[in-house]
Amino acid sequence: MPMPTDLQSLHLSQDGPLARVSLNRPDKANAMDWAMWQELRQAMQWADAEPGVRAVLLRGEGANFTAGIDLAMMAGLQGQIADPCEARMREKLHRLILELQDTLSSLERCRKPVLAAVHGACLGGGIDLICCADMRYCSADAHFAIKEIDIGMVADVGTLQRLPKLIGSQGLVRELAYTGRRVAAAEAQAIGLVNRVFENREALDAGVQALALEIAAKSPLSIRGTKQALNYARDHSVADGLQQIASWNAGMLLSDDLMAAMMAGRGKAPKFAD
Repeated sequence: MPMPTDLQSLHLSQDGPLARVSLNRPDKANAMDWAMWQELRQAMQWADAEPGVRAVLLRGEGANFTAGIDLAMMAGLQGQIADPCEARMREKLHRLILELQDTLSSLERCRKPVLAAVHGACLGGGIDLICCADMRYCSADAHFAIKEIDIGMVADVGTLQRLPKLIGSQGLVRELAYTGRRVAAAEAQAIGLVNRVFENREALDAGVQALALEIAAKSPLSIRGTKQALNYARDHSVADGLQQIASWNAGMLLSDDLMAAMMAGRGKAPKFAD
């Protein structure tokens, strides 16, 4: 699958085993316009299909990660769903919301780990987006808010479904969703929204890249299986998860990667095929 090249709102590149996906509307605080929603899914589909990609870095250009969904796009939705029949108009809106949800779910469907590096503002739809990443990191200047409540709507593309499972507190999620209040970097780490806070953006980029490269050096087959197992276990019972991983390893355990890891000399890193 060729790398998408005609992107308007994203910058996509490959650096060895890493794919870099950058939200690229810095003059608009990386507000998520219609093109960005479509291009995010294209980028994740490409990263999933490209054998040489072993991890994905998600970041933003300019002063902020993202201000969330573009309000100009919101204003234009009426034209997209217009229909003389109100029921058909509602049906079109329902399908449009499902499409936006599917874009963000593409981060979870991507078999490669997605590491989000957040600086500056991460608001509204940006929370929906990073909740789909495998791990989240931020710089000390980062701040987060579920802003949908302040424009009179219910967050509808994943925050209310995923965030409670990430931070483990229904009460806190409800507080953030009902108030739209700002969460600074230190609090984001304390509640488990981000794994680590870096001093500045440069340290953030370097630290997340180092972690991604560490992941990329592991068995790609095992990383893909681990992501699938974790996603499955999150949404199923323990018993179901144990059955799933038993089936996976029954089919995948006896791999060339296992033999390469076992045969590698002490202190010598094994080499794995993509």
